[in-house]
Amino acid sequence: MKINKQELFKTIGYIGAVLVVAGYIRYSVQETLTLTNKIMLIGGGALLLIAIIFNFAAIRAYFSRRSAKLGTNTAVMSVAVIAILAMANFLGYRHHKRFDLTAEKLYSLSDQTRKIVSSLQKDVKVMKFDKTQDINLRDLMTEYRDLSRHISYELIDPQEKIDVAKQYGVTRMGEIIVTSGNRTERIDEVNEQELTNTILKVTRDSVKTVYFVEGHGEKSLSSSEMEGYSTVERVLKDENYQVKTVNLISTNQVPSDCSVLVVAGPTKSFFPQEVAMIGKYLDGGGKALIMVDPDIDSQLDDIFKAWNIEVGKNTVIDASGVGRIFGTGPGVPLVINYGSHAITKNFERTMTFFPFARSVKTADSSKSDPQITELLKTSSESWAETKLVGRGAEFNEGEDTKGPISLGVAASKKIGDKEARLVVIGDSDFAINRYIGAQRNGDLFFNSINWLAEDEDLIAIRPKSPTDRRVTLTESQQNMLFWFSLVFLPGAVFASGVYIWWKRR
Repeated sequence: MKINKQELFKTIGYIGAVLVVAGYIRYSVQETLTLTNKIMLIGGGALLLIAIIFNFAAIRAYFSRRSAKLGTNTAVMSVAVIAILAMANFLGYRHHKRFDLTAEKLYSLSDQTRKIVSSLQKDVKVMKFDKTQDINLRDLMTEYRDLSRHISYELIDPQEKIDVAKQYGVTRMGEIIVTSGNRTERIDEVNEQELTNTILKVTRDSVKTVYFVEGHGEKSLSSSEMEGYSTVERVLKDENYQVKTVNLISTNQVPSDCSVLVVAGPTKSFFPQEVAMIGKYLDGGGKALIMVDPDIDSQLDDIFKAWNIEVGKNTVIDASGVGRIFGTGPGVPLVINYGSHAITKNFERTMTFFPFARSVKTADSSKSDPQITELLKTSSESWAETKLVGRGAEFNEGEDTKGPISLGVAASKKIGDKEARLVVIGDSDFAINRYIGAQRNGDLFFNSINWLAEDEDLIAIRPKSPTDRRVTLTESQQNMLFWFSLVFLPGAVFASGVYIWWKRR
């Protein structure tokens, strides 16, 4: 049997072209040059080269014909069009622009992530141990890599790179490892908040401790009820803080490893020795967040006076009616005006609200030490009610204070080579599980902790969760919807059609 060498090498050329194209498609999908991809690309290229060399005379003869020349012109024009499209695609890839039309900007990186990632000084490597690519993780990592050259991402097949899988203790497909230096963490869920928090954990040199004072009926960190603070504890731990509780009577001092001391809505008074302990801690350059609710005498006035802060014996009423949009009444003042401070930076045109709050302001504005910023101001249609009886509230000239009312302050003062910091807010309910995820309430609380702990790089807008927009209808509303949409509207159209037909008849 005689073999036609020209046809043989032509077939080899076709096979080589198919292998090159298939190898490139596999590489573009997997974004990893695996052994299989290398074999397909190199083998296909070699077969193409062999086919061209041994068929060179036939190729030259083909292109010398008139029809071939016309075909070549067409081919050149086609290649030119493809090149233009490829260049446009390349420019779009290098200078891509996405538009996120969701209300919560769910598909845009948060300000907090941008600040953390763009300020990285250490190399961080994210590895997905799997055979197939996770499209969501790949897209997310593309955005992170755009922010910092210190971020890298790799898809690793644990069956091909067994030594790497053993090095990081990988035991199953799909595990995601984040490593920096000699620190390694695992990610259980692919989302921005989880990834950013894990990057924080592997790049932070030390862990700061936030102590919550207990023993006076404060909000409970362990409570997952609507009135609890379990969300506060979880988010602080996610941001790489160690969270503990302290009973000052038992310890007889503020713990030495305390980075921030939190007093979260006491319902009972502090003992004088406890007040003295907190004052001594602040005088030594300590940091504290104190949240006090109306109608509670916490006996912390000595601390407030020492810091030129006045906590009013009142309840702030907001008669603007804006709160009704969110299902709240006049006893829940809404704040849209903020002081110029790191805690409330970029809060413009956003809202926070405070269920039953009292006023907190600068006691003597003529004093420059400590430096005080009034963070939260209510509307001009609010007032500080001094005699709230039952459900009724009425502004009384001479007794009540007309708005805007300050609900919180941030103060700082130099003590030797240290800087003591204090944040006082006239409400603790704004950070309970029920309200901490609403509007900017959570950002206000956690930004306060970040500022007090001198972690200004963490102060930003945090990633948001999708808003639940389900509509719940009562039985009567469902019946009304049924009759209106399935009976009255179609009936009206039918009746108008019958009327027009009758008139024309």
